[in-house]
Amino acid sequence: MNCLSPSILAADFSRLGEQIRELDEAGAQYVHIDVMDGMFVPSISFGLPVIRSIRECSERIFDVHLMIEEPIRFISDFADAGADLITVHAESCRHLDRTIDAIKEKGLLAGVALNPATPLSALSCVLSKVDMVLIMTVNPGFGGQSLIPYTLDKVRDLKKMIDTYGLKTDIEVDGGINLSNVEETMAAGANIIVAGSAVFRGNVTENVESFLKIIHG
Repeated sequence: MNCLSPSILAADFSRLGEQIRELDEAGAQYVHIDVMDGMFVPSISFGLPVIRSIRECSERIFDVHLMIEEPIRFISDFADAGADLITVHAESCRHLDRTIDAIKEKGLLAGVALNPATPLSALSCVLSKVDMVLIMTVNPGFGGQSLIPYTLDKVRDLKKMIDTYGLKTDIEVDGGINLSNVEETMAAGANIIVAGSAVFRGNVTENVESFLKIIHG
């Protein structure tokens, strides 16, 4: 299924609950929540208290993207805070397989993210275990960047891998996605689209509706 996952990193934090409700009403299926620790990526964003506080604002899938070192330490906490899907970076996990198991043991969907320069071979032993792979289309840590073109080749190659193994794994893309390139991104094989600035800059409802019109064909 094709879905939009607006990234609240680009939201107006003074109106965060209100804007999340706008996403719901406009039809966005996911809420993308970027958690940054200032170590794995250079920025620090928000953590457990914010997720707990906004959980009551939406029944949509909370798509929690952990850009933190050794995320296995906090899987239980994020599950308790209201995450539905937890994505961890292959680069940040000493024991990726064990981390995926920890997410599954909480009854949640599990995703693995790859930075632009990380090869798909990092997934070779875990692809069949995960529900989603997130291909970063920018180097993570800051919003408002431009999509790196070669990352779409990774999406195409990943789609071939998934089809070859007969899997139903979702492919999410995150970074520099806007209304002018979302169609190309989906044609490469992505079916879950993360968009931040392109959703929250201007009229949120109109922007979500414009994305969904393209995403749903």
